[in-house]
Amino acid sequence: MKSQRRTKMVAAVAGAASLALLATGCSAADGGDSDGPITLTVTTFGTMGLDGLYAAYEADNPNITIKATNIDTGGNALTDWKTKQAAGAGLADVQAVEEGWLGQVMQVSDTFVDLSEYGADDIKDRWVDWKLAQGTDADGRIIGYGTDIGPEGLCYNGALLEEAGMPSDRDAVAELFGGDDATWDEFFQVGKDYNAATGKAFYDHSGFVWNAMVNQLDEGYYTADGEINVEGNSALQSQWDKLADGAAAGLSSQQSAWDWGGGKAFTDGSFATFMCPGWMLGVVKGQVEAAGGDASTGWDFADVFPGGAANWGGAFLTVPTQSEHPEEAAKLAAYLTSAESEVAAFQAAGTFPSVIAAQTDDGVTGGSELSTFFNDAPIGTILGSRAEGVTSQFKGPNDSVIQEQVFGPATKELDSGVDGDTAWNNAIEVLKNLDLN
Repeated sequence: MKSQRRTKMVAAVAGAASLALLATGCSAADGGDSDGPITLTVTTFGTMGLDGLYAAYEADNPNITIKATNIDTGGNALTDWKTKQAAGAGLADVQAVEEGWLGQVMQVSDTFVDLSEYGADDIKDRWVDWKLAQGTDADGRIIGYGTDIGPEGLCYNGALLEEAGMPSDRDAVAELFGGDDATWDEFFQVGKDYNAATGKAFYDHSGFVWNAMVNQLDEGYYTADGEINVEGNSALQSQWDKLADGAAAGLSSQQSAWDWGGGKAFTDGSFATFMCPGWMLGVVKGQVEAAGGDASTGWDFADVFPGGAANWGGAFLTVPTQSEHPEEAAKLAAYLTSAESEVAAFQAAGTFPSVIAAQTDDGVTGGSELSTFFNDAPIGTILGSRAEGVTSQFKGPNDSVIQEQVFGPATKELDSGVDGDTAWNNAIEVLKNLDLN
């Protein structure tokens, strides 16, 4: 779900390519000004694509040693952050924060370093405006440097679509779903046609589809002024009704989120389409490979998304005030979110840059191991296209709680055969019992 942003993927980063990128214009020789050696801790989660960057930074800053911890999912990382935040100790010098946590983070923004004190104002033009705004608190303090954003395209298995008598060419697939005018109604209708032709499910499970639908709305679980916006929300319930109809039609494969049978569901024909923000592309590749598959399994990536532009996820690098080395930590965070570093992260994991200069870099728009896996899809170009029109949705303090504890069980109910009205009403009861107001 939303806060469980990425599953951990053991990926072979193109180290030589990354180092070459960093050597040309991304030197951090001025990163360390301490008289003695310093160890900086970094906590990330899932597939952020940063692992290949630490050694290059250490090489340019011989007095700096980086001790990195990567937590498997964003949900577990949120729990880790909240526990250490409450204890007042234990947070890393550089702490990755998920977009879905922002409401909670901003409630305690004074426990994060104002990066403006360490040069943020000099580099704030790096990022797309809405990403910078997300990382800025109500007092105008920049507390997070943006890593990636999550524009969404559609992953699909071309071989499976062909079995159903449907096109597999990515341009034709985009048109199949309606092209620039793609709607959720069309998506579910294509799914019904696929199911009628094959008897198979169309997407992995209702939860990820629901997450995509919610993120697409102008206002999701909260209004823009911070009020919970679920019960009586006709826009939200209209989307729910479409999702429920799809589940009732047998379009969900009823997979477990972040599991997929150890990746086998990506290789055995269990489903033909998958919701894909940029960072999820690395997850798909990792799941296929974990199940013994490779590019021949038929996965591709199309420049289309039901309902238009949408953003799912994206992270920030912050410096908690717990850090004993805030200046050095801020410099490391700035380095890891430079254009060159975000290009390298994209090549490693498909994380689409939030830094403007990186979005059109050849390292993003050109080929990579990831694009080769997805049938030579121009991944960076597609994600750039899908990013057009994306705006930031306000995330309230309990956004991730509502997603996981309210609609997580409700979408599982849909997949298990519970009718849409009953599952919706059950969700509303759970929400009331949580008493989040």
